[in-house]
Amino acid sequence: MTVDREQVLRTAAALLSRKSTATMDEVARAAGIGRATLHRHFAGRDALVRALENRGIEQFEAALDAARLDEGLAADGLRRLIAEVEPGAGLLAFLVTENQLFEGDTMNEGWARLDARVSALFRRGQEQGEFRIDLTPAWLTEALYGLIGTGAWAVQDGRVAAKDFQYMIVELLLGGARRSVEK
Repeated sequence: MTVDREQVLRTAAALLSRKSTATMDEVARAAGIGRATLHRHFAGRDALVRALENRGIEQFEAALDAARLDEGLAADGLRRLIAEVEPGAGLLAFLVTENQLFEGDTMNEGWARLDARVSALFRRGQEQGEFRIDLTPAWLTEALYGLIGTGAWAVQDGRVAAKDFQYMIVELLLGGARRSVEK
């Protein structure tokens, strides 16, 4: 039987997005393969997570491209980004949380690219007077990741309606990030 590595990664992403503590046995069962077969493709959980990390980074980069962050107002670019990220929000939430476990190890350069692109959006919004200047672009980037992750978990757990995902993230983030105009 030929194992489709991409299908195994899709299955692992779906499972780990719902149950971040899933074991390799559970991943193998969900993928319909034996544990030995899974281990031939991924030497262990760390290798699987690293493969998922690369997949997640690629998906997030595609979302950044599709969001056209340089067009129009920065707030509109942020709205488009959240809409584009939504389908993969669960995987992103898992990876951001899982990545904290690897702190001290070498960081995947992809995360630095993502951070730079998102931070540039916030910096542009600050320079154009849309966003508060007392919050750093790096902090706003981390806040965005946190809200996406929390939103994904809340939708999965049924605490938030899926249709409200984008609205709640945009409104909370922009409500706190918008520059107030003093009269």
